[in-house]
Amino acid sequence: MNQMPLDRESLQVLLAKVHERLSEAGSVDTASREQLRQVMADLERALGQGGTGGVTGAKGAASAPGVAGAVEASTPRLESLAVRFEADHPGLAATLRRLIDLLGKAGI
Repeated sequence: MNQMPLDRESLQVLLAKVHERLSEAGSVDTASREQLRQVMADLERALGQGGTGGVTGAKGAASAPGVAGAVEASTPRLESLAVRFEADHPGLAATLRRLIDLLGKAGI
């Protein structure tokens, strides 16, 4: 199956937007905020370890299998958080959904 490479720049922009939205959302409960921070750290770590080379949609790519796995594991957590934030923080939920969409387009 042909899968689109993960666009590093788009991912970085969305990660920055999530951080911005999270900062603006003062009433996010501590557990949700911490879970989102962990997911964001996983994604940022993937980028820092050459995530676009090892996370191009080739699941478990030899160059960074642990990174690919961490990013793949993040998607269901992002979906869960987007649902949680939908009512009280729609902007944050929408940004998370765009991030999920980008990861999906990359085959992750």
